[in-house]
Amino acid sequence: MFFQIESGSGVPIFEQICRQIKYAIAQGSFKSGDLLPSVRELAGTLAVNANTIARSYRELQREGIVISVRGTGMEITKEAKSICVKERKRLAQENLTGVLAEAQASELSESEIRAWMDREIRRLWK
Repeated sequence: MFFQIESGSGVPIFEQICRQIKYAIAQGSFKSGDLLPSVRELAGTLAVNANTIARSYRELQREGIVISVRGTGMEITKEAKSICVKERKRLAQENLTGVLAEAQASELSESEIRAWMDREIRRLWK
């Protein structure tokens, strides 16, 4: 799994890590029973504070995506895939709503927006 941190994105680093792990689970890169990299290992790889990684892992644990296995590490739960797919859909809808609001605020007509959306749907779902 390759993580990418965007320091200027406005999204806190711990949240970027959570999102990327959720996306990886939703896509099947991480499966139930897989272990996440250790806090120390991931902190070194990303050159971020270990407390930031630990915070991400605590959040994922709170959401039921991972569980702590004593002496082993953070393990992906059986429920993780469905939780992560649902979260990814929620974020996509939130992003689409934001884009449509921006298009409307830019005084694009409904027909212009629909034409643009139709073009993009055809392009992406070839």
